[in-house]
Amino acid sequence: MNKAIKYMFDVDGTLTPSRQSIDSKFKEFFIDFIKREKVWIVTGSDYSKTLEQLGPEICESVMSVYNCSGNQVRFKGKVVNSSNWKLPDSPKEWLINEMNKSAFPLRTGNHIEERPGTCNFSVVGRNATQEERLLYVEYDTLKNERTFIANTFNYVFGSESLGLHATVGGDTGIDIYPIGKDKSQVLADFNNNDNIHFFGDKMKPGGNDYPLAKANKSGINYHVKNWQETFKILKDI
Repeated sequence: MNKAIKYMFDVDGTLTPSRQSIDSKFKEFFIDFIKREKVWIVTGSDYSKTLEQLGPEICESVMSVYNCSGNQVRFKGKVVNSSNWKLPDSPKEWLINEMNKSAFPLRTGNHIEERPGTCNFSVVGRNATQEERLLYVEYDTLKNERTFIANTFNYVFGSESLGLHATVGGDTGIDIYPIGKDKSQVLADFNNNDNIHFFGDKMKPGGNDYPLAKANKSGINYHVKNWQETFKILKDI
């Protein structure tokens, strides 16, 4: 007998364009999909952004929403578990220095955003408009700046010092958290042989979907390019 499939979805770049709302036709389809299948949301963003992007009908109908790489968990909109970890001062100062060193010319504010159990760093800043974000995406695609900053951060603040880890997430940010407190931690709520189908757009090493994809040994991972590819795969299913 085939095991029942349990579906997990990243949000930015998987269910929605990065930092934007879900497409209306896809939303209608996905709401119906949730009614028929067991679905979990696993994202690096906080709940307010997830709610803004997906809407309450999705967020409160899925099995649960894992925000901040699983460091905060909600069921029907209510918090059931949350980490109180905060980024120490020394890596925070290091990140500010990296921001100041960047050759990218725009700074929009909110460059270090504290979230439950994690922190998001962005050179351009979380206050950037969509047009400003796209400018940074173009710059980062050319310079590979986020990967360089994340790799250097891991060398400086890795297991032999503060035990922190940085991964590239979304289009403009870097997610930072204690080692092991990445998206793979959500699997503690499941059985080792669960048939989990995980959809994400950052599954290469260094991406914030990679730890969960790597740990999902008994399921299937779908490394998608965008929400349109997710939509097509689900329609085929």
